[in-house]
Amino acid sequence: MAKKMGRPTKYTEELVAEICERVANGTPLREICREEDKPSWVTFYNWLCVDNELSLRFARSRELGTDAIAEDAIAILDTIPERIDGGRMDSAYVQWQRNRVEYRLKLLAKWNPKRYGDKTILSGDKENPIQTESTVSVLDAALLNLERKLQVKNEE
Repeated sequence: MAKKMGRPTKYTEELVAEICERVANGTPLREICREEDKPSWVTFYNWLCVDNELSLRFARSRELGTDAIAEDAIAILDTIPERIDGGRMDSAYVQWQRNRVEYRLKLLAKWNPKRYGDKTILSGDKENPIQTESTVSVLDAALLNLERKLQVKNEE
């Protein structure tokens, strides 16, 4: 008798609850599924296809997870940059932080465009709407905020 390949697929409510909670806290599913005692991400998606209740629960966890990632981006922006050479800010550190925030916000805009994407304002009547103005994207606003904070900190 040949051995089965792959990880065992032992579905338990505790395991599913843990995965959903961690996704709701902003941890990517694939990162969770790389751990030794977890199912593969393909197995988890198979569970989602079979169980509608789990699918809805996981969708809600994902939605909460995007908020957690957005809060993480805010925390990164609020972190005071490191200083070097007599109080000057470390530009490499600032750029690294900027890249971390930019990446998170771009992902959020793709994953949840209604909430984190660009917004367009339409005017005119219902039959002939005219795009008059595009609001600043969440990403642009966050990066502008970061640049303002850095400017203020450098002036201090």
